[in-house]
Amino acid sequence: MLFIVIAKDAPGALEKRQQVRDEHLRGIESYIKTKKILFGGAILDDDGKMVGSSLLVDFESREALDEFLHNDIYTRSGVWQDFEIYPFKRAV
Repeated sequence: MLFIVIAKDAPGALEKRQQVRDEHLRGIESYIKTKKILFGGAILDDDGKMVGSSLLVDFESREALDEFLHNDIYTRSGVWQDFEIYPFKRAV
């Protein structure tokens, strides 16, 4: 099932985000290879600073997605604070 994920960073999390970014990218490699993560990237503020992430993912269930998000280093280290998650239906 496809989902759009908006992961909002905690206030002041930019330094922590940068510290754990490489671990985050290594941790999602298998999800990219298996096409569970279709695309993703940083959300920027008006000054171009990273303040969150946006993902289009394909997980078998909302529970599987929640488990992935809970176990990601960005969540575990306090970078990602809030999530908006929406089921997604591709039109084009």
